[in-house]
This record gives sequence, structure tokens and C-alpha cells, in this order.
Amino acid sequence: MRVRVLIVEDDAVVRAGLTMLVNAEDDLEAVGEARSAREAIFEARSTKPDVVLMDVMMSDQSGIPAVPQVLEERPEAKVLVLSMQDDPRDVREAFEAGARGYLLKEGADAELVAAIREVVGGGRYVHPELGARLVAAETAERRRADEDPLSEREREVLRLLAFGHTNQEIAKELYISVRTAESHRAHIMQKLRLSSRAGLVRYALANGLLEDS
Repeated sequence: MRVRVLIVEDDAVVRAGLTMLVNAEDDLEAVGEARSAREAIFEARSTKPDVVLMDVMMSDQSGIPAVPQVLEERPEAKVLVLSMQDDPRDVREAFEAGARGYLLKEGADAELVAAIREVVGGGRYVHPELGARLVAAETAERRRADEDPLSEREREVLRLLAFGHTNQEIAKELYISVRTAESHRAHIMQKLRLSSRAGLVRYALANGLLEDS
């Protein structure tokens, strides 16, 4: 049985090229084409593809937010994102949206068929070099999280607490609810294993949060 492939790409020339690459393989078949995210949703419903090749940049919207919409119509499909961008953050965003693979357009000729077969087989696909950069970025993020457990918003709340602001004042300053401010304060105390405002002030001083004020 052939793998049914839906090609979502707003450039007609690129779309035709991808269709030719797919149909050149005995075990693959291009069963539909779409020029936009909206068309992709309709085609996913009507053609029932096994794999969806999804362009990231299209005229009506980015392809990544459309990934869960396409999967809602065709949960069995494996989405393989096509992009010009080699930023690891874009790769992570695509996978978080539900994609099973991330393929750079510049390498599509050589990698497309292998990528399709990989995701159909239950795996994930990303170019080896780009995958290594993604792992390195995630490792660096984990290291920063170990060094500083607080989020950026929690650091803002901590800074205001250290200056003596009340939860109500913090809420007004940061345009959040009082309950949210209280929740941030509780999380900060828990993460830093502190039990008093004096401890918060000492931490803020030691980490330079009270500078430039």
C-alpha cells in the first residue's frame, strides 16, 4: 500500500517539485495539494493523507499553528514541516505543535523521501546538524534553569517584593491580578526555599536584582 501524501505549499513551482519527488517513489503517492492553511484543513479531511508536508510560511498564516488544526481533521497523519528557517526554536515550536519532522527546504531534494519514511515508521525527523543544535540549545536552557530556577516574571515579582511592594502594588505594576501576584510569591518562596522577606531581599541583592534602580 502506498503512503498517501498531502503537499501544503503556497509556491506553485515548489509544490510541483515536491509532488514530482513524491510520485517518483513506488511506495509514495501525492494525493492532494493545498496552497494555504485553510485549504490544508479541507484537503486533510477529503484526501485522508498518511503524511502532510506543511510549509511554514504561507500567505494566510504560519503553517505551525495550522498543524494541530490539520491533525484534528486527520489524527492519523504525520506532519512534516518544511521551512527555510534553521533556528532550533522553530524546530521545537513545530514539534510542540504536533509535527513529527522538520525539514529544511534547501535539503528537501535529498532528504524528503527519507524524512517521509522515517515519520511513517513512527520516528521523528530533523536534519542531523540542526538536530545537534537543538540538543545543544536545550542543554544550555537546562543549565540556565539549574543556575537560576526563577522565570523572568518571577524575577520581576521578586525584585518588587525586595523593594517592599505589597501584592496589590505588584499586581498593579505588572498588570496582573492580586491572586496571580500571590501565586508568584508562593512559587518564589518554594523554589528558593525561603520563608521570609528578609531572605528574599538577600537573594535579590546577591543576584543583582536591585541594581540600576
